[in-house]
Amino acid sequence: MQIRKAKTKKDTNAFIDLAYTIYKNDPMWIAPLRSELKKTFDPQKNPFLDHCEYALFLLEDNGKVIGRIAALIDLLAVEHWGEAIGMFAYFECPNDKKAADMLFNAAKEWLKAKDMQAIRGPMSFISQEMGMVVEGHSPANCIMSPYNPPYYNELIAGFGFKKIKDLLVYYMDASENYQIPERVLQLTDTIAKRYKIKTRYANMKNIDQEIAHIIKISNASIGNNWGFVPVTDAEITAMAKDLAQIINPRGVIFASDETEEVIGFGVTIPDINIALKGLNGHLLPFGWLKLLWQIPRIKQYRMFALGVMPKYQGKAVDALIYRSLYEGIYAPDARLEINYVLEDNAPMNNAIIKLGAKPLKRYRLYQKPL
Repeated sequence: MQIRKAKTKKDTNAFIDLAYTIYKNDPMWIAPLRSELKKTFDPQKNPFLDHCEYALFLLEDNGKVIGRIAALIDLLAVEHWGEAIGMFAYFECPNDKKAADMLFNAAKEWLKAKDMQAIRGPMSFISQEMGMVVEGHSPANCIMSPYNPPYYNELIAGFGFKKIKDLLVYYMDASENYQIPERVLQLTDTIAKRYKIKTRYANMKNIDQEIAHIIKISNASIGNNWGFVPVTDAEITAMAKDLAQIINPRGVIFASDETEEVIGFGVTIPDINIALKGLNGHLLPFGWLKLLWQIPRIKQYRMFALGVMPKYQGKAVDALIYRSLYEGIYAPDARLEINYVLEDNAPMNNAIIKLGAKPLKRYRLYQKPL
């Protein structure tokens, strides 16, 4: 076995293609569209890479690619955190400790040479896509959520990584007779009346203004959260315009106060992984027909983002937004996955539990000093 750095377009394609080989017989993995995944690794099409240094490494066994890892430094994260923490991403490997150690060592040495003091991961080249599944390998991963076999956690621990934070996932499912608890309905009615808060759906004809609201509230509301990484306007705009092709306007809520200032938002994304299942990452020859048919009919969603201005935090405005979102996307077979919540964010976890959501998955971020 030997490690080499990906240097050519062919190498990058081999890096991307490995996951399709590793998971080809795993029914819990939903293959992303190859065309979209390639954009993630293209600095001309992914604005996240504008503020990153990174390297891709391939592990070969007698010339055959069997493993991969990316090492990256998010310059905005390092500046915001005030700590020289590099990251690893896109780890894929057979159940072989030697192979895993070779991959982690490649990332470790690259980051050490860049004067990083710790390595954290797994992350990705996309905001809100991170962590290793440690609980809840079934059901299949939803849109923009990672997946991995259970043994990856053993390989990571075997290299000396320690848990740094867990991220929790909950769900609500109307087909399991989920209903918003009556006490929550009463509470949110009271909150709306007391603070004169109104909610509305997204105006897709004024998408630029809606994006501006999300950027403003995000920067003000979650900037102090553990692990928060600043997201540039270019990243949010690019992501929003991509998601606008599949978004259900009733699944995007804005809350305004009596002065009509937007003070909160919630965004859900239709889980198009339902439509991608079985396509193996290809739209041709007939995959695009399946997507066109299924996307308008998808009733499963991922709760992607929620923010409330500091002035209104702790006043159950988040519960009001959750309620409005669920009512907006409700159908007899509607399902909402709330993904992710920091394990020690007690106010958010308590609010979600009071809504009657059930635990579904747990993702883990690891860290190791260099």
